[in-house]
Amino acid sequence: MKIAIVAANGKAGRLIVREAIDRGMDVTAIVRGENRTDAEKVISKDVFDLTAQDLESFDAVVDAVGAWTPETVHTIPDAAVYLADLLKARETRLLVVGGAGSLFVDPQHTKTVLDVTPFPDAALPVIRAHQKALDALRNCTDVRWTYISPAGDFQADGARTGSYILGGEELVLNSKGESVISYADYAIAMVDEIESGAHIRERISVVSV
Repeated sequence: MKIAIVAANGKAGRLIVREAIDRGMDVTAIVRGENRTDAEKVISKDVFDLTAQDLESFDAVVDAVGAWTPETVHTIPDAAVYLADLLKARETRLLVVGGAGSLFVDPQHTKTVLDVTPFPDAALPVIRAHQKALDALRNCTDVRWTYISPAGDFQADGARTGSYILGGEELVLNSKGESVISYADYAIAMVDEIESGAHIRERISVVSV
């Protein structure tokens, strides 16, 4: 299976690259600068400079674009929309590293984590940017997308346990009543979904066991 990871130099991107290579996938890292991943194949381009031709040979493309400042968070939804547009009406799948703030906390799906959690003001632009990306993807009926939300506590340096719980649109807590997952275990879930293709045009979520 041939896959490309956009923003592969990021913390999530690098771990997804490594997980995919360890499983024998043909992996291309798409990076803006020097390649800092384990991938031997590289496309050196900004996400917004990519063309449909750049992506035509891949079975799946992972959008791992991240941004953290008020001036740059718009790139989260902008990148998702841009990549979706490049992959319209094609078999290539688009898998997006999402956020947890948009997960629902009630069976009626009327309230989200963002609605009921007193997040710091500094975190709100990032949370809303991820929500905007998901909202845009929901309207992409001709793109084979999957949006994967991590747990609320998404730990960059957390341990790789090799296990996780798969959820859907609602926030799922683990056996300790926690919403937490490491980047390493999230990478496992991402590559599992790439392999299975089980959730086309769906948002799924993952939490540690």
